[in-house]
Amino acid sequence: MAKNVVIYSSNYCPFCVRAKSLLKKKGVSYKELVVDGDPSLRQEMMRLSRQHTVPQIWIGNTHVGGCDDLYALERAGKLDPLLT
Repeated sequence: MAKNVVIYSSNYCPFCVRAKSLLKKKGVSYKELVVDGDPSLRQEMMRLSRQHTVPQIWIGNTHVGGCDDLYALERAGKLDPLLT
């Protein structure tokens, strides 16, 4: 069973597009929370991740980090096990 994936993102962020592209390529569905124009949602993301940049990605209860972190997990062969 696949874990829930949540991504805080922006419509104007190329890193968000890249991260979502990898997830789609892997057939992973995710819940996207767009922080554009929503200061309270951005504050929530910053409180949970302690980061101010998007994307911020969670797989289950694990905070993965951003796009580079997601791709690093993929290159290391650790993304698929984390998703299941």
